[in-house]
Amino acid sequence: MNLLHTGQFYGQTNNTMLLNGLTLTDTEYTQDKVDWHYHENAYFTFILQGNVIEGNKKEVYNCSAGDLLFHYWQEPHYNIKPKGFTRGFHIELGKRWLHHVNLHLEHLAGSTNIRNPGSKLLLYNIFKETKINDETSALSIENLLLQLLEQTMQDTHVSLYKKPVWVTRIREVLNDTFCEKLTLTGLSDILEIHPTHLSRDFPKYFHCTLGNYIRKLKIQKSLVLLPVKNKSLAAIAFECGFADQSHFIRCFKNIVGVTPFTYRSLILG
Repeated sequence: MNLLHTGQFYGQTNNTMLLNGLTLTDTEYTQDKVDWHYHENAYFTFILQGNVIEGNKKEVYNCSAGDLLFHYWQEPHYNIKPKGFTRGFHIELGKRWLHHVNLHLEHLAGSTNIRNPGSKLLLYNIFKETKINDETSALSIENLLLQLLEQTMQDTHVSLYKKPVWVTRIREVLNDTFCEKLTLTGLSDILEIHPTHLSRDFPKYFHCTLGNYIRKLKIQKSLVLLPVKNKSLAAIAFECGFADQSHFIRCFKNIVGVTPFTYRSLILG
């Protein structure tokens, strides 16, 4: 089984940034299939464009644009790329960097499919900083990455304990219906819990309010659509459930920090 060292990924590497023990790589997937292999560092994989199937000893992930995985170091896996263009962004966590920031990742051993939209938005912002690449980008990237790791460990810690049934159910419901007009009473009826209970306990498990979680899901979907060159901002706004293009732009800038047009320019380069 092949061991890939720091900065090594199968495919065509478009850009690599070395940063205080971190290695950030923008890679185009060019091989239809990559046999079992592992990496010397723990790392995040974020699918920017296209699709890829990734399997490990326990699960198989059918990943599309916007999906985020975390791999512990030396975790064996394989990849299959369906037809079409696929692009991934990787963040490798060198042992020196982990020691410097005093982080221990034992709770994240194995492979994890990260579904939290807040975590994915942090990753998008890290990618954005690699494209800005100015005198403050290094500081911003490390700051965002520590937030991402803290969030991931919090979510994993919660998953180690038994959660109420409604927590899993509402995640599924929101992922399927966030573009629709939702009401607190409507969601409460679906979940069969009191609206007050839902409002009070939602932040305990999702680390934000219900409204902000839905906004993050909408922006996350828009970030998947922005690389599609022939899609207008108005069409993306409609597809993501915003009232109009102006509302979409305001919400996007508030969460991501730049306008959708600016982000599209950055990601397409």
